[in-house]
Formats: sequence, structure tokens, C-alpha cells
Amino acid sequence: MAFGVLEDYNMSMVPGTALLGEDKHQTIPNEVGVKKMGGIVLVPQPSNSPNDPLNWSGARKDVIMILLAFTSGVTISLGPMINPGLVVIAQKFNVSIGLVSQFIIGLLAFWTGAATFFTAAGASVWGKRPMFVISAVILLATNVWGFFATSFPSLAAMRTVQGLASAPLETLVTSTVSDLYFVHQRGLRLSLWGVMIASGVLLGQVISGQIIQTLGEEFTFGITALIYIPLVLAIFFFVPETAYERNIPRPQTEFEPEEKGDNALKGGNVIVSLNELPERKESFASSLKLFRGRISDESFWKLAAKPLPLIAFPAVVFSTFIYGSFFAWLLVFSIVSVTIYGSPPYNLNPAQVGLTNLPLLFVGFIASPLSGWLADTLAKVMSRENKGIYEPEYRLLLMIPAVIFSTAGFLGYGFSVQQQAPIIYPIYFQALHSISIPFASAASFTYVIDCHPKNANQAFVTINFAKAVFTFIATTFVNQWLVSVGAKTMFFQMAAINFFLCMLTVPMYVFGKRFRSFVARSALFQKI
Repeated sequence: MAFGVLEDYNMSMVPGTALLGEDKHQTIPNEVGVKKMGGIVLVPQPSNSPNDPLNWSGARKDVIMILLAFTSGVTISLGPMINPGLVVIAQKFNVSIGLVSQFIIGLLAFWTGAATFFTAAGASVWGKRPMFVISAVILLATNVWGFFATSFPSLAAMRTVQGLASAPLETLVTSTVSDLYFVHQRGLRLSLWGVMIASGVLLGQVISGQIIQTLGEEFTFGITALIYIPLVLAIFFFVPETAYERNIPRPQTEFEPEEKGDNALKGGNVIVSLNELPERKESFASSLKLFRGRISDESFWKLAAKPLPLIAFPAVVFSTFIYGSFFAWLLVFSIVSVTIYGSPPYNLNPAQVGLTNLPLLFVGFIASPLSGWLADTLAKVMSRENKGIYEPEYRLLLMIPAVIFSTAGFLGYGFSVQQQAPIIYPIYFQALHSISIPFASAASFTYVIDCHPKNANQAFVTINFAKAVFTFIATTFVNQWLVSVGAKTMFFQMAAINFFLCMLTVPMYVFGKRFRSFVARSALFQKI
């Protein structure tokens, strides 16, 4: 047992378990050919090719990650940015607030989740780059459409297309982290993505609230369209393909030997094995290719269906409920706050409702990098104490602050709103809850990537589809829930549900290694 993680005795090396660093008490002998960064063994092991994304410079990788994370944040803001204008849209088109919430917010999230099955399959077959570029272009076009929409059906249809187009930029960024970074570097980069996601959800409402109040709700789409113009160009020029197969020999075909042989190339007295020839670095112009043909021989439709059986994997089930529920709670807070803060005793207008998200954003800027740093630090420190052996379950310790802050936030918000306390109190408890989200997100995403790196694309499809379903249900029934039971009871019920889901962490942590072993030995895993 290592820090409470039960050992498995069926496999010599369980998938996900890795030699990450040196033992604190004795030096682990250096294996021939094993690549390290300082005293940390690199997981996964990079190839010798300059075209392997793991070998790219840190600056290049971080530029790609920042661009994708920022674009992902803008994309995810498309849903909640309408929250401050729910009443305005309902009045403009003479429909109920519930209908606006369902068709303009809920359905967008639902279609995003549904589309991930196909975009993830497309990314596996043709690469992530075309998915990102096409997604950004369509999102630019749909925001132009939204600006000129003159009826509620047109607006709802636009949001359906927008939801479908949002899938790559919402769901493929996290798996791109595993293409670019080693295990001990992923937590911090995923926290950067978490900052952008939180900014999209929260800051998007602050900005849109001001826009709706001064210009009208249609300008939220018009201004967002202007933002996508430079993003489309930046993604096209600075986000190359990150999918790379390290097990395929890539000989230097431009090298022409004087004598040719079946297994070797001879040049003077030097004999170079065909598989050892260095791969030429790809030119910038070549990296701009949108399509490179198929990068996988697997069936597109088989890959599209692949996420379905992954729901049987315990790590995926756990991350599905954790990330899906925490994201849904965040949107529930946003939607309910519009109703609560727009009513007595607060009586805030859309711009003021948007501004209530600023404290949440501030604490998110602190909590997100902290959670990422802690995720990587736990991996390195606990591995060193465990004879250099890393277990993905170490990431799950991030759920401790997640459950504490989320529970306190739910209970405090419900009680303060029911008592009609000064607005600073419900905002304080909202901010307290928002601290929990980066920790829960970092725990769930890093855990899945580390447990199932080869199935990361499809695993995130399963997770994000569940998130979409949770979001659709929340946006459809949240207002009725609030009216029927009141704020205090509603948030106390949410706290109970959330606490129960968080407690799944305990058996996941203790038995996680045995679960991974069972999955790896199962017939289902072999078929996938």
C-alpha cells in the first residue's frame, strides 16, 4: 500500500502507474536510453524526432496551449454570456424565461456534448488541427448570424449550430495537453485551461451584462464575432497538428546513399540503420497544412462509438460525475443569480448582475494556478516518497479542498439568500464555491489522462457529453426548482447531492489501482 492506494497483484505494471522519479532513500539505477528531465523520468518517453510535440520548445508548446485555452474560454462563454439578458430576450421575443434558458443556453450545451462523439473521432482519424480551425470559422459565422437574427426560432437554430461547432474547442484542448506535455507538467497546463474556462463563464457574463445594458443583447454576438476574427488567424498560423505516433519508423527520405541495401544505408565507412536516420524537421509552411490525410486506419464510425463503452471504466465514471456536476452547479449559480439578484431586495439590472461575477473570477485566478501547481507537486513529492513510483490516484487528493469549499459555498449561499442578507454575503459564498471548481476539474481531468492516455480523446467525449446532459437538465428545471422549494432548501439539496458525489473519491483513491488493473485485463479493454 502506497499512501492508502491498495496494491494490485495481477499485473507487474498497471497502466497509469509509472516510474516518475528517483527514490528518496536510494538511487534508482539509470536504465539505458531512459530520458529524464533533472531527476524526473519523462512519462511518456519522447522519440528522437524534432517533429515529436514532446520535443518542441517550451515556448512553442505554451503558445499553442495559451491560444487554445483562450479560444476555449471564449467558446465556453457563448452559453452563459446570455444569462444577464434572459429577461431582455424573453421580453423582446415574447417568450418565457424558462424557454429562453432551455433553447438558448441548455440546447447549446446539449448539442456540444452530442457533437463531441464525431469531432473526437474526426480528430483521431484526421488530426486535431482541422477540427480546431473549422470550429473557429463556424463559430465566427454563427456569431454574425446571431447579431442579425430577428426571431426566436432563428436565434434558437443559430445556437444549435453554434453548439455543434463548439465541440472541438471545448473538448479537444484537454487531450492536447497529453500530446504536448509530460505527466509531471500537465497539472499546471490544465490549470491554465481552467483559468480560461472560469474566465469564459464568469468574465463573459460581466462583459455581456454591460453590453446588453448599453447596446442590446444582439451586440454580444456581434462583438464576439469580432473577437473570433484574430482567433481564427492565430489558430491557423500558430496551432500545428499535435497528434504524433512515436512507434512508426520515419526514415530521412531526402538522403540518397551511394550504395543501397535492404536494411542499411552505407556512406563511405559509415553504416546507418534505416530506423535510426534522423527525421527532418518539418517546415513552417508544411505545418500549415489543414489536412494531412488519415493519421489513423481505424474506422471513423467505430471511433465515434468508442466513448460509449468507456463509461464502464471506473476512472471515466468518476471524472464524468465530478466534472459534469461541478460545471452544472456553476451554471446553476449563474442562472439562479439572475433571478435572485434581479428581484427584491437586490433589484440589480443586467450590467450589475454581470458585475457580481467579478469576485468569483478573482478567486478563480488564484485557485486555478494553485490547483495546477498542487497537482504536479503532489505527483512529484508523493512519487519520491513511494520509491519513485507514481500512481494517478495521487491527483485525487485535490478533491479535499474541492468538497470543503463547495459544501460551504452551497450552504452559505442558500442561507444568506433566504435571510435576504446584504448582497456581499451571497457573493462571498458564491466565490467560496467557485474556489472548489479548479480543484475538482484538475483532479478529474489529470486523473483520466494519466489512467487512459491512449483513450483520452474518447474519454473526454464521455465526460463532456455527461456534462452537457447535466447542464441541459439544470438549465431546464433550475428556475422551477427555485420557485417550488425556495433558495435555502434548493441549495441545501444541492450541497447534499454534491457531497455524495464527492465521496466517490474515497473508494476511487483506495481501489483505483485495482480498478485500472481490472480494466486492463478485461475483454472490453482488449476490444477497444
